[in-house]
Amino acid sequence: MATKRQKKEATSLAELQGLLRGAGLRSTGPRVAVLRDLLGRAAPASHADLCDALRRDGFDRATLYRNLIDLADAGIVSRVDLGDHVWRFEVKRRKGDHVANHPHFVCSACGVVSCLPDVAVRITRGPSAPRSLASKDVAIQLTALCDACV
Repeated sequence: MATKRQKKEATSLAELQGLLRGAGLRSTGPRVAVLRDLLGRAAPASHADLCDALRRDGFDRATLYRNLIDLADAGIVSRVDLGDHVWRFEVKRRKGDHVANHPHFVCSACGVVSCLPDVAVRITRGPSAPRSLASKDVAIQLTALCDACV
């Protein structure tokens, strides 16, 4: 189920087309369908999830995959691997001109994935920590049992 924030984001065809064109992409039926589906989700979706959701629209697996990669390369969606070697895609959250990273929760038993609320995490880089931790492009993932698996 989509959050209020997601529903307020680009939902009309004109807004979706503007988002695509603003990123330098042509507005095509598959791209609009993929983007609309991702905006309606509260958690990242795998290629298989999107294929299941958009099968009724007649899009084949290869077309959907190519469009996911195009959207990721254009910076509209992010692609994350949450430790199970499955790429998941979600529309990047924007705060003004800044793209905000956010943490994800993964159930260690059933594998359910969900986005966690925006939180502030301060990472202090010690002498043995990699310099990349000072980057703003750090992914945070929490793994534990979800409420249904406890």
